[in-house]
Amino acid sequence: MIDIQQWLQELKQLDKEQLQQTIESYSAFGPLPGLLLPLLEAFLPFLPLLLFVAVNANVYGLWLGFLLSWGGVSAGSILMFLLARKVGGRFGSWLQKRYPATSRFFHWIERKGFTPIFLLACFPFSPSFLINLAAGLSTVKFHTFMIAILMGKAVMVFSISLLSFDITDLASEPWRIVIALATIAIMWFGGKRLEARYQ
Repeated sequence: MIDIQQWLQELKQLDKEQLQQTIESYSAFGPLPGLLLPLLEAFLPFLPLLLFVAVNANVYGLWLGFLLSWGGVSAGSILMFLLARKVGGRFGSWLQKRYPATSRFFHWIERKGFTPIFLLACFPFSPSFLINLAAGLSTVKFHTFMIAILMGKAVMVFSISLLSFDITDLASEPWRIVIALATIAIMWFGGKRLEARYQ
């Protein structure tokens, strides 16, 4: 247990180059580190997800790095949701009674469903741990959460992967920024249509 805590502490302090070297040193395990590190971040929110995504894109290549990061972060979010839903039970009601301000957040997520989860999942600095936990404790339907997370995390991970992949060429390739913004818009409109179809 001490070894794991020490490893996590060292991982938190790595910069991008050190993290890339660390992940490359794990290449003997294939794509497993690229998948597991983003998954772990869903449960340990202090881990540097942005660095994991950027390093995956540069170590494994843009597309494989994107798929590994997206798969890991999405699986972690869905597992956290299911865990909160299974274990949470009455905790959501108690939390809303104990802290009345949280009830507005719960009602907002329950009333709007797809949109807040999708939008919050799109932004890399949103507290995804809390969003997954709150959605699991709320009455949001699983398929609504799953679609919003898969699409939102796809936008976030693809945008970061695209912008951080071979970052030295970004200034001469502004189309990458345009594509990242267009992806957000397309996924949001597509998600709204899917939500309307399910409801």
